[in-house]
Formats: sequence, C-alpha cells, structure tokens
Amino acid sequence: MSESGLTEWAYPLAESLLAAPLPRRWKHSIGVAERARTIAPILGEDADLLEAAAVLHDIGYAPDLAKTGFHPLDGARYLRDNTKADLRVIRLVAHHSCAWMEAEARGLRDELEGEFPREHPHLGDALCYCDMSTTPDGAPTNPVDRVNEIAGRYGQDSLIGTFIRRAEPEILASTVRVLERVAAVKRQPM
Repeated sequence: MSESGLTEWAYPLAESLLAAPLPRRWKHSIGVAERARTIAPILGEDADLLEAAAVLHDIGYAPDLAKTGFHPLDGARYLRDNTKADLRVIRLVAHHSCAWMEAEARGLRDELEGEFPREHPHLGDALCYCDMSTTPDGAPTNPVDRVNEIAGRYGQDSLIGTFIRRAEPEILASTVRVLERVAAVKRQPM
C-alpha cells in the first residue's frame, strides 16, 4: 500500500471498528489524526504514515478485537493478522503513548516487544504528542490536563492511573521534543 493511500485506507477501517460500539473513542481517534495533520511539516514523507497510525491507534478497544485487554497489543495484532497494513503503522499502534510501561504493568512487555519492534523515536514522540494533546471527545488539550483526565477517569490507584503517572515524565518529554521540532521548522526561512 502506498503511503498516500494509507489515510484513505485507515479512516474507514477505524470508523468501522469504533464508530458504532465506541463513538467517544472514535471522536478521540479523529481528533488525534487532526493533531497529526497539524505537525505534518516536521514529519515530511512520514506525515500520512503518522496520520494513519493516529486514526488507528485505539482500535484495540473495539469489542471484537479486545483479546488481552491491552489495546495497543490487541490493535496491532489485528492489523498484522487481518489487514495489509504497513508494518510501520502496526508498530506505531503497538507502541503508542508509552505502551511499553503499561505492558510491563500487565506482564505483557515481552510479548509486545517480541512481536512488534519499536518504530523510529521521532514518530513515537509524534504519536504520543498527538494522543496526549487530544481529549476523549477529540478536542485539543495539553498533555498535563490529559494525564490528569486519564488518572481521574480510571482512578489514581488503578493500573491505568498508576501507569499514566509513571509515564507522565516521558509523555511530557515527547511533547517537548515535538514542539521543539515544530518551532525549528517555523523558524526556517521560506
């Protein structure tokens, strides 16, 4: 599949899996993809790749796909086993937003990393930034508020609440790296 065809393929697939059973998750996924478009200038030829991964990143929540209860792994396995998805998209879905930390807490880190090598760090940073700067309803936010929202929704002492607090420094560092790249591109003369 060509990179230019990635988004045309990804949106209908994500919509078919999320829109009816999980409309709020679908709105979030659309918002994450919108954030990806806003940082396209720092992504170059990987812009479509990141947008496709952004709209697909939460498909593992779909009831028909949820096998382990760990949505990055479930979504990546679905893409690998049931589609002709670009391997880079699959890896980004598998590792989005510090997934390795949650995988570790769930006892799934060896499976995650054994099945899906990580993609280039600048793309992982970019997807993390897009995900963590989008509310559950798809609106823009900032990563600090997003982390607080996630911890509040799941409970501070829950597995997700503990994971997101542990991941917060890396989420914020990813955000800084992305915003520094955006600023550098904006400073370049046209």
